[in-house]
Amino acid sequence: MDALNLLIGINLFVSMSANMSAAKKALKSTFTKVKERPKSYLQKVPPNVSALILVFIILGIFKIGVLSEEMVGNLMYLRYIGMLVFVVFSWVQVVSYKSLGNSYSHEIVVFREHQLIRKGMYKTIRHPQYVSQILSDFGAGIALMSYCVIPLVVLVEIPLFILRASFEERLLQSHFSEDYTDYKKKSGFFLPFIG
Repeated sequence: MDALNLLIGINLFVSMSANMSAAKKALKSTFTKVKERPKSYLQKVPPNVSALILVFIILGIFKIGVLSEEMVGNLMYLRYIGMLVFVVFSWVQVVSYKSLGNSYSHEIVVFREHQLIRKGMYKTIRHPQYVSQILSDFGAGIALMSYCVIPLVVLVEIPLFILRASFEERLLQSHFSEDYTDYKKKSGFFLPFIG
């Protein structure tokens, strides 16, 4: 295992540990009073794809499913850029989950006492958690030079998260009505002020 893979593994472990508090809150959504929990494949498929990508990232740390060192050759600068993207966006993801507080769930739900979060990074982007997931996975794929992770992110995860975010937006629009319409005018879908 090279030093870069070791750093990826350490960051993965530490950022996942930091996400555990959000995961505990998400588990409560299974038992908490939920006002609306629509049925859709978008409830389970995108998180399961992300879990599969996580498995491939872990395998990549141990040099399984990655390009050989000979093929990587002069591309070490790409690995460092990928590592930087992975580290930055894995922590942006932690912050985005924690910013949602009691309104966070791993499912697409509206709680009885759900609040529309418009502060922090949610002031300019409506779905920073999905953007962070995509960019951290893509960064890890580049850093590891994984021929398993990169195509999965680009061809499967991105489209699924766009569909999931759109589904979530329709639910929030129906619940928050004009407040959500106003929020959409002042924030971007995945990029600041766009969409």
